[in-house]
Parts: sequence; structure tokens; C-alpha cells
Amino acid sequence: MFVRIFIFFVIIVLVELYFLQAVKTFTQDFSQSKKNGFLYISYAMAAASIIFGLMALVYPPPNWGSVLRFISTVMLILLLCKILGSVFLLVDDVLRLFRWIFSLFADKGTKGAQTVEGISRLKFLSQVAITFTVIPAIGLIYGMVRGAYRYRVHHVKVPAANLPENFHGFKIVQLSDIHTGSFMNDNALTKAFDIVMKQNADLILFTGDLVNNTSKELEGYEHVFKRLKAPHGVFSVLGNHDYGDYFQWESKAEKIQNLENLKEQQKDFGWTLLMNEHVALEKNGEQIALIGIENWGGSMRFPKYGKMKEAHAGTETYLFKILMSHDPSHWDHQVVLDYPDIDLTLSGHTHGMQIGIEIPGFKWSPVKYLYKNWAGLYKQGSQFLYVNRGLGFLGYPGRLGIWPEITVIELQKV
Repeated sequence: MFVRIFIFFVIIVLVELYFLQAVKTFTQDFSQSKKNGFLYISYAMAAASIIFGLMALVYPPPNWGSVLRFISTVMLILLLCKILGSVFLLVDDVLRLFRWIFSLFADKGTKGAQTVEGISRLKFLSQVAITFTVIPAIGLIYGMVRGAYRYRVHHVKVPAANLPENFHGFKIVQLSDIHTGSFMNDNALTKAFDIVMKQNADLILFTGDLVNNTSKELEGYEHVFKRLKAPHGVFSVLGNHDYGDYFQWESKAEKIQNLENLKEQQKDFGWTLLMNEHVALEKNGEQIALIGIENWGGSMRFPKYGKMKEAHAGTETYLFKILMSHDPSHWDHQVVLDYPDIDLTLSGHTHGMQIGIEIPGFKWSPVKYLYKNWAGLYKQGSQFLYVNRGLGFLGYPGRLGIWPEITVIELQKV
């Protein structure tokens, strides 16, 4: 343990000392020599803060709070951005090394000319290094402070010729990937659920990942989740994080009990958790089927707990079917291939990777290289898939460009 801490400490110190070169060059025209001492002291204090913050992130103390985790993540962002900026300094140092080697074989006049050129290039690359450090850092920190709670309502219309007449205009709110353990308090979720309830939905569906790892994350949030109500109920399914697969349990029995606790908590919220089963939704004497399965991952080795055959059995008589399945890769790998009578599949899971670009007519995120269908509405034949961008966050405690989503789906008879 000591060796790893020491190596980690040395790496951070080296990065900070190396980046100080850019800071010194960048500020040489703005600060007098008598102010240099203040500059170096300020930088040293900032660097020390980053070091201790990252130590807490990599080697967290027992029961550390979300506030400390937030601060440590800011420190990590600053370090990573400095590493990015240092790449430009490294380019300059490599160039200067080659110039020095060349100067060994050049005459004295040539050496002097190269020295002047080298200083100019160093200043330029130092400015580039600072720019490529500050701008990403500001963006990522904004994503943590504001972007994580910049809720967006996406309105979607799903047309279907086989939709029962009485379900025309039926409004569904879909939520996904709340990851309760990532929130510092209940204020943000309260704000989000205020928006949900203003939609006056007929039905609320949650498509998995209620927690990061354990059911204890829900403690203190019960009153918030109980606020979600709809005339036709609130239904949910499990996501890959809900099983506790990414947590170190003392025993298998403890892990099993954690999942049972999570099921009971959702029941206490007034939610109906669908575990490889279906229910009928009725309106004015007509019915559609709502199918919910456990997590079924079609890519990246996510487990296939879902049993589609069991959930689908008995739905043959329903004209219209909605499937709740956390992982959108399930749609391509099984639903479209084996269940052409599933009209609408609702998924989440990808988060849109929480970082990307989304403007009218264009969207991009690195997650598109991992998931064919990663955000929004997709269609193949007469079947639809909607992938919710997620309400919460995981890993990086923020969002930038891909904002947290509340989906309002309206079914339409055509």
C-alpha cells in the first residue's frame, strides 16, 4: 500500500512541476519578478490541494461523504486537464532536444538564431497548454455544478396502427438511471420529480439502475420516491447496477439480501417491479400489455438475467405491447429478431456517456462507438425503441452536453 501511495504521489508532483513551466512562461509578461514568489507559493498550494484531494479519491477514508467525493473529483479533473496541457509542452521539449542535437553540428550564428526561435515557440506552446487545460476544466466543473441537474423534458410521439382506440393520446413518463447514491442530497431529485408530476402522465415507467450498488443508498430518499404517482401506476425493472455486482460483499447471502431489500423498498414506494413478467393496462375496456424483464445485456459482457420467454408468454392476445428492458442492446440482439410483436421498447443504461454534443438535427457522444442505439427514438420496421439519457450520473459526477432526461411519450393511433 505504501509503495502505491508513494508512486501515485511522485507522479502527481512530477506533473505539477512540469506544468509549472507553462505557468511561468505564460505569466512572465504579466508579473514582475517581485511577484514571482507569490505566484509560486499560490501554485504550490493549489498543487498540494490537488494531491491531497486525489489521495482521498483513490484511497478514500471510511464512510467518506459525497461532498468530499465531489471535491476530489474536481481535483482529478484539474490533474487530467494539466496532463492534457502538458502534451503540448512535451512536444516543445522534444523539438528543443532535436534543435540542441542539431546545434552541436551548427556554427555559433545558427545557434543564436535557433535560441530566439525556441523562446518564441515555447511561449506559444505554453499559451496553448494553458488554454487546453483551462477550457476543459471549466467545462467539466460546470457539468458537475450545473449540468448534472439541468433537467430536460423530451417529448416523443409513437404512432401505431394497432394501438387500441382508447389509448390514443395515452401519455407515459419514462425515467431511467437515477443512481441515487451519486446525489449529495434530495434537493435535486425533488426538483426533477416536480417536473415529472407536472406532466400529468397516465403512466410512469422506470427502466433500471435505481442505485449504484446497494439498497442503503435509498435511505433518506423514501419520501421523494413516494411522490411519483400516476393513474395507471408506476412500474419499474432492474438495471445492471441494481444487482450489486460491482460491490465487494462479505458473503453471497448478503448480496442476495441486498437485492431483496431493493425490491421491498420499491414496493414501499408504491412501485410495481416487473421481474420477467407482464401486466395488462386497461383503459375504457381496452387493454395493452406492459412487459418488464430483468437486465439483459447484449454487449460488453453485461449479464443476461432477463427471461424474455417467460415475460412474453400470455401476451399473444394483446394488440399493442410495451417492453421495459434496461439495456438497449437487447433490442438488436433479441427483441427485433425473435419478438416482432413488441411495438415499443423502453431502455436506458447508456447515459449518453454524460458528455457529448446535442443540437437540433445532430447528436454525438463517444458512447455511439459502443452502442448502436444510445439516445432518443429508433425505428426498425414497425418496431420502436426509445433510449432514455438517464436522470442521474455515475463515475463523472456531472453532465456536459448530454443533459439529464425526463421523457414524455405519447402513443398515437394512426
